[in-house]
Amino acid sequence: MSGSTAGTRSGPSDPSGPSDPSGLSGPGSGPGPGSVDERVPLRRLVPLAVQHVLAMAAAPVSTVFLTATALRLTGAQTASLLSAVLVLCGAGSLLQSLGVWTFGARLPFVMLPGGAATALFLTVAHDHGPAVASGSVLLAAALLLAVVPLYARVVRLFPPLVMGVTVLLIGISMVRVAAQLVTGPDGAAPPRAVVLAGLTVAATLVAYLLLRGAWRQGAVLIGMAAGTVVAVVTGLGAFRPAAGEGFALPRPLPYGTPEFDLLAALPLLLFSLTTLAEVTGQTVLNSEHPDPGRDVPRVARADALMSLCGGLLGTSLMVTSAENIGIGRLTGVRSRYVTAAAGALLVAVGLLSPLSRLVAGLPPAVVAGSALVVYAVIAVMGVEMLARAGLREGPHSLVAALALAVGLLPVVAPGLYAGFPGWVRTVLGSGVVAGTLTAVTLHALLSLAGRSGDKSGDRSGGREPSAGDDRPVDHDLGARAVPQA
Repeated sequence: MSGSTAGTRSGPSDPSGPSDPSGLSGPGSGPGPGSVDERVPLRRLVPLAVQHVLAMAAAPVSTVFLTATALRLTGAQTASLLSAVLVLCGAGSLLQSLGVWTFGARLPFVMLPGGAATALFLTVAHDHGPAVASGSVLLAAALLLAVVPLYARVVRLFPPLVMGVTVLLIGISMVRVAAQLVTGPDGAAPPRAVVLAGLTVAATLVAYLLLRGAWRQGAVLIGMAAGTVVAVVTGLGAFRPAAGEGFALPRPLPYGTPEFDLLAALPLLLFSLTTLAEVTGQTVLNSEHPDPGRDVPRVARADALMSLCGGLLGTSLMVTSAENIGIGRLTGVRSRYVTAAAGALLVAVGLLSPLSRLVAGLPPAVVAGSALVVYAVIAVMGVEMLARAGLREGPHSLVAALALAVGLLPVVAPGLYAGFPGWVRTVLGSGVVAGTLTAVTLHALLSLAGRSGDKSGDRSGGREPSAGDDRPVDHDLGARAVPQA
């Protein structure tokens, strides 16, 4: 892992570097088409950047309204939070695309508030308060910065088997939270709220099935818009934009001074470590000349820096996303200057008050319907990761089964650990923490047992081990992309 700022990828040098901001609108005189360093003319740069923004807009908007509804924020607070998230998404995309020192890999990445990270943020906020949740984000970001030098060792702890368990448990836990958004605090949902949430889900599904390209990727936003229209026309809900005009500036420390509780922060601390495995796959997928040992730490540092800012502005962890890679392949333009321009647009949009205050008026049942879609998709992502983990091979299926059982216990029986000390309830009472720790421990024991068996076979005259026998985890993680959690 080099500390040099020159040449972030193997291959031809980049003498212009990211320090030349004019590259955003300069002539296409740099590296050729299809290169991440291609300079795109302004007439093509703007529409390509707008397309990226449209493709990624659903994630920040939906996560903000899930957060606002769960924490019962006012319209003004929601508008301020949306402004903060959009500005952070834009600044993070600029940092990853252009790079500053050892922060950002200078690859065509965009940054988003992670759906799974938001789910964990809301879990901590529900159990311990939003001030503790903000403190947990700061702790998780600091931990990520601290472990980056140990990247190669830490990433071994989170193969697809462990990450699949973690993401599946996050999705299942948050589907329950989404249902609570429909029912309200008393647990009895008004029929009109259930109907409106169902219509929002249906509109999202129709948009996804009928549309293509960036419009399909915005199906969640389209479902929200359709659900809001139905609510207003039928009287199933109300649309009340927040008052105000001009610029919407992010509000520092919206939940008060962050509070630090290591046990309460465990879900986000573990998640911050799992992102190293996720970032590895994304970086390999998005690089011309992959070098995970050099580029992944740069991506992780940028994520951690933006997450530190997010913790101070009331958001959850910010994560680099791979969902815009498809647009680059579709258009044939993989230039990091396009994603940098998209980041600049996001910063501008985040500071414009009318948009933030307009979307702050969405009916809660509409947000709940969108939440069901988002969190169910997270659960399916966990299933996909487990499908790649070779569950038919040896005891892997038993490891996954036991980890899921431990993780689901506090979901299906919330009072199971009520009689235990507080620290036990904090650790085992979180399905994500309990299941992830179980998966990590059992997988580590399985790996140790496997290595011990290999050595015994060597002494007994068995086959001679090959050079790759003791490193399946590293290469599996580096060879395929892990979907964004």
